[in-house]
Amino acid sequence: MATLVRWEPFRELASLQSELGRWTNGLLEGSGRVTQSWVPPLDVWETETEVVYAFDLPGISEEAISIEVKDETLSITAERENTEQTSEHGFYRFERRYGTFARAVGLPQGVDQDQIAARYENGVLEVRVPKPVEATPRKIELSKTIEA
Repeated sequence: MATLVRWEPFRELASLQSELGRWTNGLLEGSGRVTQSWVPPLDVWETETEVVYAFDLPGISEEAISIEVKDETLSITAERENTEQTSEHGFYRFERRYGTFARAVGLPQGVDQDQIAARYENGVLEVRVPKPVEATPRKIELSKTIEA
C-alpha cells in the first residue's frame, strides 16, 4: 500500500535556511573573533500607571550597564566579558553570547524623564516609565455681551 505525502516546498526552504544559518554560525564561532554581537530578550508590559521594560542581563554587573533617555528614546547598553576556559583533555562548548550590546526602545510622548526608575535584580533589569498624564479639556464659557 502506497502513502501519499503532500510536498510543501516553502517548508523545505525554511528548513534549508535554518540549517544554513546554524552551519554558518558554527563556522564563525571558532574563527578567533574577540567579541560576538548579542541582543538580550526584552519583555514590555503596561500597568494602570506605568510601562515596564524588562531586559534579561544575567552575568552582567550593575557597573557595566548604562541607561540613557534622550528624545523620548530609552537606550540600554552593557557589556558581558568573555570567560574562556580550556582543558588539557578536550574542548568546552561556549554558547552564551558575550561582548557589547545596545538596544533602544521608544517611550510614550510626554513622559516625565525625571520619574523614570530602574532596578537590577537577579540578572533582570527593570525600567519603569510612568505614563504621561493626559491633558483634560477645559471648558471655557462665553461671556455675555450687552448691547446698548
